[in-house]
Amino acid sequence: MSRPTGRVLILLELLQSGGTRTVAELADRLGVDGRTVRRYVDRLIELDVPVESVRGRYGGYRLGPGYRLPPLMLSDDEALAVLLGLVAGRRAGLTTTTDTASETASAKIRRVLPRHVARRLDTLLESLAFTDRPGRFATPDAAVLLTIADAVRHHRPVSMRYTDGNGRQSERVLHAYGIVAHSGRWYVTGKDARIDEPRNFRLDRITDARALPGSFEAPRGPDPAQRLLSGLAAAEYRHEVTLRIHGTVEQIRARLPVGVASLEEYEPEVGEDRAAERWRRVTLWAERLDWLPPVLAALDRPFVVERPAELRDLVAALADRLASYARQD
Repeated sequence: MSRPTGRVLILLELLQSGGTRTVAELADRLGVDGRTVRRYVDRLIELDVPVESVRGRYGGYRLGPGYRLPPLMLSDDEALAVLLGLVAGRRAGLTTTTDTASETASAKIRRVLPRHVARRLDTLLESLAFTDRPGRFATPDAAVLLTIADAVRHHRPVSMRYTDGNGRQSERVLHAYGIVAHSGRWYVTGKDARIDEPRNFRLDRITDARALPGSFEAPRGPDPAQRLLSGLAAAEYRHEVTLRIHGTVEQIRARLPVGVASLEEYEPEVGEDRAAERWRRVTLWAERLDWLPPVLAALDRPFVVERPAELRDLVAALADRLASYARQD
């Protein structure tokens, strides 16, 4: 690549980073004079790159808005960041139903990487480990995801077909407040207009989403992520569990986070520290109870099981097993 051509591509990269660049700034970055900068700009315009001239004291050059530029130029660190993002997204399940999109995007970037950068990436991926096991998550349709995102941004109602966990289909009209990625899944939180109640929906269970005429006003209050976590914690499950735990909010939340349990706060007495250890009521819902005794043991705080009685039996059984293990030689 000749030096003038290389400088033209560097100029394109500088303009791609956004904003207006003065002639003096561009000349300094390219190591040329202002006249040469203008000549390089003319070269880009000849290639149909929409470079705009901005007049005035702070004028210079900028790219026209909304133009998809060929080529997309990435530095070594930027290319590594994009590839690692694709790897992490696949690992976390945060992809769409077009599973091949991330694979082909990775392949395209890797194909044009310089050898030394590709070696750095391979070395990193070979040494990279995850603390969780790779899972296979149901992923949303890209068109559904983009349609609902547009409805969130413009506060438009959206019509959709939803399939619940039991396979039942229904037609819904949703006032979508936000999209939340949580534990490897995509959710949309909002109000079901048919029943006028807040609801959370898994995006991978939504089909035929389309925006409707009109608009709605998003309510004030918790943000979409907080709404989702509160909704998941209060979802209908087989067992309703009520506990009293003696400790600070931080100690309890370390083992029973917002997405798992709701915590009843009491107003502190006069002069009492709000962060002090005291009895607090915790409520949660669960399909199974067998995972709770080890969690409560790991809390290492005094607790009382108010209900169900079945959980008391499971806690007592775990305590007996631990005591028998401790007595073994």
